Amino acid sequence: MTFKALLVEKDEEGKTRAGVQEIGEDLLPEGGVTVAVEYSTVNYKDGLCIGPGGGLVRNYPHVPGIDLAGTVETSDDERYRPGDKVVLTGWRVGEAHWGGYAQKARVRADWLVPLPDGLDTRAAMAVGTAGFTAMLAVMALEDHGIKDGPVLVTGAAGGVGSVATAILTALGHEVAAVTGRPETEDYLRGLGASRIVAREELAETVKRPLEAEIWGGSVDAVGGAMLARVLGQMKYGASVAAVGLAGGAGLPATVIPFLLRGVNLLGIDSVMQPFDNRVRAWQRIASDLPMDKLEAMIRPATLADLPGLGRDILKGQVQGRVVVDVNA
Repeated sequence: MTFKALLVEKDEEGKTRAGVQEIGEDLLPEGGVTVAVEYSTVNYKDGLCIGPGGGLVRNYPHVPGIDLAGTVETSDDERYRPGDKVVLTGWRVGEAHWGGYAQKARVRADWLVPLPDGLDTRAAMAVGTAGFTAMLAVMALEDHGIKDGPVLVTGAAGGVGSVATAILTALGHEVAAVTGRPETEDYLRGLGASRIVAREELAETVKRPLEAEIWGGSVDAVGGAMLARVLGQMKYGASVAAVGLAGGAGLPATVIPFLLRGVNLLGIDSVMQPFDNRVRAWQRIASDLPMDKLEAMIRPATLADLPGLGRDILKGQVQGRVVVDVNA
């Protein structure tokens, strides 16, 4: 039996090519659970995997897609039975292991999470790895105590930033959304942002390690120089949940915000999360993320659209959440 998949192949000259092909189940990698995939999404890592050189991919041919949601077909683990709805994010699926850009996937049971009540597979992938990461960031801020004042979300028009903005506003927080694209202002206000901050306001090199105390918390999806600037503007004892490296892995900051203001820098890794924490995050998503706002983020796509979308996301041109219907 064959099924459709976006297969990335590399030629003898090292050039990669991505295209939709019909392949057999015998090509699927080993794993304990076979999932009939219904939806996936497009993340920054997917763009790297699809793009020239393959980025994070080590073995070819390869099926990208770092998350997926669907229905269990077969399982060797008693936790999952045929017909169960499941979601998968992380665990290097779509990088070291074939991922969600196919109508079937075979994965380890430990990588899966039961789909919580209140979410269907399409909504789960409208959330996806980006939204799951956003919820982990919000939970980390809550654990350390969000201070009075607006919460800053950088990279707000992207996947993590969009969901973080929607969740924080639904929880009653005032959100200041940072974007470098003026055309996204209406979109961000629709998600609940009460203030729009131009990226240029935070793009300057840090001149003073401490500035006026402004932010009661922050979800930073950019990193680099912008993160350094934000650290100096946090209120005393406030926290920054850092989730992205789009602005670079370097941090041109000093220890002064940490020593003199007690700022907490919280690194969020969406991959190696304990099972209980993954379940809790997905349950919080189902209960705390407004479905009307989630629907407003969605951009539908098919497998055939993915090569172009992979290029677009690397250029920062993808707004909201791309939901890939692998059966369309």
